[in-house]
Amino acid sequence: MAKVKRNNYWQRISIDPNVCHGQACVKGTRIPVHQIVHMLANDDSVEELLSEYPSLTKEDILTCLDYVASLAEEEVHPFETEIG
Repeated sequence: MAKVKRNNYWQRISIDPNVCHGQACVKGTRIPVHQIVHMLANDDSVEELLSEYPSLTKEDILTCLDYVASLAEEEVHPFETEIG
């Protein structure tokens, strides 16, 4: 299986406010990362994705998954505010 180097997302993923309303997309395409992940979650295979989107590579798909996983790992630390 191809290996994706963590945090190299921006080599394969772009976020541009002028493309797909600023959604994260596979770089050089208008294919949103969420579309790839939804298709995999709905039991489409990597091979089916590659067939449907010939401009994609297996590494693009793996990077999408790794990117989404990193978002799920993100820790949120709310600011505490003093009232009064």
